[in-house]
Amino acid sequence: MPIEKPEDLLEEGDQVFSLPAVFYKLQEALSDPDKSFGDYGEIISHDPGLSARLLKMVNSPFFGLDSKVETISHAISIIGLDQVVSLAMATSVIYQFKGIPNTLFNMESFWRHSIATGMAARTIGQVRKDPNVERLYLCGILHDLGRLILYIKEPGLARDTLMESRDGATNLHLVEMQQMGFDHAAVGAALLRFWQLPERLVQAVGYHHDPQAAPKYQAEAGIVHTADYIVHDMSLAQTEEFSIPNLQKDTWSRIGVDPKELAPQISKMSEQFEDTVRIFL
Repeated sequence: MPIEKPEDLLEEGDQVFSLPAVFYKLQEALSDPDKSFGDYGEIISHDPGLSARLLKMVNSPFFGLDSKVETISHAISIIGLDQVVSLAMATSVIYQFKGIPNTLFNMESFWRHSIATGMAARTIGQVRKDPNVERLYLCGILHDLGRLILYIKEPGLARDTLMESRDGATNLHLVEMQQMGFDHAAVGAALLRFWQLPERLVQAVGYHHDPQAAPKYQAEAGIVHTADYIVHDMSLAQTEEFSIPNLQKDTWSRIGVDPKELAPQISKMSEQFEDTVRIFL
């Protein structure tokens, strides 16, 4: 069946697209105003692997906490429930997809770039004093998830677009637009919408190559767009893309950040990159 829109790649009941059960329990709990930090911590703690990864992440130098966090409920009390849920989502998605074989592109390189983009997006959020920097961290980590969906569901098409991008030194998302009428960013947005994640996250991922086209959340899309550009420009995490995406005009004013103020924070972030990667991979 021909693919006419990103949603055609997603199927109900396909385990590839199913979130871990803990997230459905969290979503249910979030609608109950009587739930405490301890209740949420208990829900997450039912997944020991997730709990361990979360605590390693929160206690890493990148998060810069003054004291060691021993429990999930403690983490929630320090950095907030929304932030912990965002981090849990990030580590779970990587864990779920990282077993994909390397036949088309190097999966470790893919995730290194995704983690670096998440770190850069979080750093931008800190500079602009965003109230939920972990949401930006999540957006950065998930920004290229649509590439994996294309690879899983349409490996031939994914290979063709990647090869054409390499041969013509053209941005991958532009080749995808030419061949399919949509790009991997739109596929990622469709998956996040399928997961019923907030529209703010959906648009940040879906418009990260064209933030000014985002219907509402141009700043969030612009932050991911800028983070992606910074990571490519620094060669912080190599990818198979031969053409570095261009930084869209007026991006700095759109996200409300002075690049001179951001530069030393990005430099500090890059020093923490390898330690952060080891937590995820």
